Amino acid sequence: MSNNEPKWYVVHTYSGYEKKVASNLETTVENRGFKELITDVCVPIETVTEITDDKPKTVERKIFPGYVFIKMVMTDDTWYIVRNIRGCTGFVGPSSKPIPLSDEEVKAMGLENQSETAARIEVAYKVGDRVRIKDDSFDDAEGTVEFIDVQNNTVRVIVQMFGQDTPVDLALNKVEVLE
Repeated sequence: MSNNEPKWYVVHTYSGYEKKVASNLETTVENRGFKELITDVCVPIETVTEITDDKPKTVERKIFPGYVFIKMVMTDDTWYIVRNIRGCTGFVGPSSKPIPLSDEEVKAMGLENQSETAARIEVAYKVGDRVRIKDDSFDDAEGTVEFIDVQNNTVRVIVQMFGQDTPVDLALNKVEVLE
């Protein structure tokens, strides 16, 4: 392994300080001229659309809370800079000895292409849950969730109609979990 090749390392931070640590580190790197040694600082986030109370709400969440990922050439100077950033509690590794992530770990975590933020949709119900429909056609009807398709923003609910189970496809926000 070449000593001059930047590798990804993980730094543990105080909870909630991930973005502040990343920002302070980027500023310090810029001010001290270490851009060739510390090439990337990353706090992986995902955009989640939560569907509750009939309203979709989009929130950003940290994928790895309490951690900042840094692509750097490990030297005494870079170690010192990172280790002394306010809010940083140390490198992840045995006895806080920095161990770089393997290529497989970097690929699995998607660190090399963090320009795209991960996005997903969360609903308050799951397959098999009893739900109430909040749609004009079936208002207040109750049924069981059979299938959830977040890509197409739909849910299939099995409703009792005229003594038979009838599948009804609805928008994700048109059902609510029964208490």
